[in-house]
Amino acid sequence: MLRTIIAAALFPFAVSAAFAQDADAGKRVFNKCVACHAIGPGAANKVGPELNGLIGRKAGSVVGYNYSDANKNSGIVWTEQEFAAYIRDPKAVVKGTKMAFAGLKNDKEIADLTAFLKACAVGGKTP
Repeated sequence: MLRTIIAAALFPFAVSAAFAQDADAGKRVFNKCVACHAIGPGAANKVGPELNGLIGRKAGSVVGYNYSDANKNSGIVWTEQEFAAYIRDPKAVVKGTKMAFAGLKNDKEIADLTAFLKACAVGGKTP
């Protein structure tokens, strides 16, 4: 009985540790994005906008990229939480987005990708 109580009390800590962000692992997850997005020094818009400095940026604001009206008018500022929800199911979060990606469903991959993007500063400094 006591073991059950202790295990139940420690479970949330084990879960949060399991989903700790890992920018190096996120760099590998980014391989799923690289066909459409660029990051790093000299990154340019492709099928999707370049993603340097994504976290903290207003959606639809990369100069020279032709966003959907849905994205430009979404009112989103990319926080870790907003990005996590979006990358899980882009079309559900921004109805009318032209992003064709079906989404990442794995919480660990989302956390890692978020950590990687968060570490990629404006101008392309990458971890």
